[in-house]
Amino acid sequence: MSTLVRFGVSFTKELLEKFDGLIRTQNYHTRSKAIEDLVRQSLADNALSQESTGVFGSIDVVYDHHRRELLNKLTDIQHNFQELILSTQHIHLDHHNCFEIIIVKGEKRAVEKLAYMIKGAKGVTHCSLRLVAVPGRE
Repeated sequence: MSTLVRFGVSFTKELLEKFDGLIRTQNYHTRSKAIEDLVRQSLADNALSQESTGVFGSIDVVYDHHRRELLNKLTDIQHNFQELILSTQHIHLDHHNCFEIIIVKGEKRAVEKLAYMIKGAKGVTHCSLRLVAVPGRE
């Protein structure tokens, strides 16, 4: 278990009032918890700036499943990166569009390469990558 350490922080009155307002809207019960989360986020953001960082996250994809050969192309891409893919979820949005969530874990540069290959496939109308540093590796 971690040891709790107390320290002082100085803010201008105006900044502290804005911070208190923000943490109230986010349902924080203490300033300490809010500051702790900000520090954790800053450390995680710093870790994500490194190409070799271990990450997990999702690739969210919307595509037209009627696009010729697109399903085969997406399947081939995913098979080439199977060591990164933990799971996929396929959802039919309407007659033409599908939404796929690909859960990934691996080295940041490899996960990004996978996302870029999917994004570049003709017929993909949306592709976004959301990453978090693997705890303990940041």
